[in-house]
Amino acid sequence: MNYTIIANIIGWVLVFEAAFMTPAGITAIVYREREGFALLITMLLCLAAGFLLTRTRVKRKSIYAREGFVAVALCWIALSMFGALPFVLAGAIPSYIDALFEVVSGFTTTGSSILPQVETLPKCLIFWRSFTHWIGGMGILVFVMAILPLAGGSAMYLMKAESPGPSVGKLVPRVKSTALLLYKMYLGLSVLQMIFLLAGGMPLFDSFTIMFGTAGTGGFGIKNDSMAGYSVYLQVVVTVFMILFGVNFSFFYLFLKKRFKDALKSAEVWVYLAVILTATVLITVNVSGMFSSGAEAFQQAAFQVGSIITTTGYTTTNYDLWPEFSKMILVLLMFIGACAGSTGGGIKVSRIIILGKTILKELDYIVHPHNVKKLKMDGHVVEHTVLRSVNVYLALYLFVFASSVLLISLDNFDFATNFTAVATTLNNVGPGLAKVGPTGNFGMYSDFSKLVLTFDMLVGRLELFPVFILFYRNTWRG
Repeated sequence: MNYTIIANIIGWVLVFEAAFMTPAGITAIVYREREGFALLITMLLCLAAGFLLTRTRVKRKSIYAREGFVAVALCWIALSMFGALPFVLAGAIPSYIDALFEVVSGFTTTGSSILPQVETLPKCLIFWRSFTHWIGGMGILVFVMAILPLAGGSAMYLMKAESPGPSVGKLVPRVKSTALLLYKMYLGLSVLQMIFLLAGGMPLFDSFTIMFGTAGTGGFGIKNDSMAGYSVYLQVVVTVFMILFGVNFSFFYLFLKKRFKDALKSAEVWVYLAVILTATVLITVNVSGMFSSGAEAFQQAAFQVGSIITTTGYTTTNYDLWPEFSKMILVLLMFIGACAGSTGGGIKVSRIIILGKTILKELDYIVHPHNVKKLKMDGHVVEHTVLRSVNVYLALYLFVFASSVLLISLDNFDFATNFTAVATTLNNVGPGLAKVGPTGNFGMYSDFSKLVLTFDMLVGRLELFPVFILFYRNTWRG
């Protein structure tokens, strides 16, 4: 185990976290908020710890799968532990566990909250809370790799550990160039959304924070009614960009390179869009009597479908009052999630496709046992290692899900609340149903349950293995 390189990477992450708090600090100055001192103290603590760790002498710059997974998990834990401090030091969220829940929800782009009245927070902390979505959306390690050549050619192990999806590849030959390209596309889409939001009359502060939540598919609202108070135009803009940020960024890369045929071959993107369209139409028909017109029903259905499948979690209406059929569709979308290689959460559309193809292959084998049939996706053979990782991921996913529902049931809330609380945190969605629905929050859970759900958010964002490898004893040998 290369402990020195891991310590060095954690140090750089903390240094960058201090830098990321600067915009929130500027916000405190603009609005003349004393809570900015909490940000300043946290920045100094991050810098002190960061500089101490970066001064660790690195004997070997090479990093392999084990170190990559451990580094990513520990970086996200350190990022969250320091990121929660401004809320506690400012007195906005006195309980450290509550603050940790809130900031992990931000960094993992979940959007679940323990706050009953978000509008009472100081502007600088609202900004920091929303900005954690943007930081976590593409991944803090991806950002660090775009700036610093931390681990040479083997930095791919860091990207594989942090990037969502069953397999991760390089868009261009060098990992640093791939990371930089991802952030250029991420920033470009973010700026484009900002332009559309400002054109629709949204205030500058609101535009920044709503963009952060959309780009990171996080969904922290800055108002108690989330997106309900904004105009239809602004809701439509957010709907479109939520769906765009749920698309695999490789798709955008192929379009930028004018490789249109390759881009249009993506089965995952087509299935993703088909699921969105189908779910929107079904819900529109089911809820049409609850709105003044079919157009309004379609717009509201499209917003919620886009919000849930991309695991953003913004809301424009209390969908907990919708018919059971529509609510069940939304719950299913929580599990499906967005595309691999996007900022969205969930199981991922690509895994669902691979699972479906695996079932068909098994049925074909039963009928024709002597046939040798390779499983393909987008014209390429799916390697056995990918199939194995998908199967193991789903098995571990179900174990975590069932265990979490069992553990938080100790608080004795109803099944719909507990089931969707785990579904929405493990899949990084945000709101669930019943007591954790669009008009509720997670504040009523005990500290123990909040820690369980915080763990779920973290393992959901990092896709299980980077966190669980910390508990595997052979990880620390050698």
